[in-house]
Amino acid sequence: MEFNENLPPLESKSQPQLTLTENSLYYLKKAGDWAYFLGIVGFVGTAVIAIAALFMGTIFTTMATMNPMMGAAAGMGSLVTIVYLLLALVSFFFALYLYQFGTRVKSAVLNYNTDELTNALGKLKSFFKLWGIFTIIYIALMILVFIGSIVAGIGAASAMRG
Repeated sequence: MEFNENLPPLESKSQPQLTLTENSLYYLKKAGDWAYFLGIVGFVGTAVIAIAALFMGTIFTTMATMNPMMGAAAGMGSLVTIVYLLLALVSFFFALYLYQFGTRVKSAVLNYNTDELTNALGKLKSFFKLWGIFTIIYIALMILVFIGSIVAGIGAASAMRG
């Protein structure tokens, strides 16, 4: 999901140099620590979602045998499994980008390595880009659900009247 972007060259003579103070390095290291922690928690959460996905088919089939009214749910187990696996895949990439940012920024601060800091910030950019894409998808889906609800409500109201 990561693409190398061609960045416009900076003219070093006309651009001021960026200097990181000790406080800046401290804040970057602490941000890296938290990103590392959240990345690991994200990997654990991804594993839990993936394991739950593997059992969804069985759970839905068992529910259908216990309650005859849940017969339609038995066929939905594979669909729910696929949805859970997709959620696990998305969750994995969020965790991966956070983990990579955390490890790289900590290494960059400890070794005073500009290239490593650049790589770390690239992973942070990827994290926020992915977050932005999914935010746009979520907003679009909510708009569609809202419009669908209005259409369904109008349809139900006209059916009750007629």
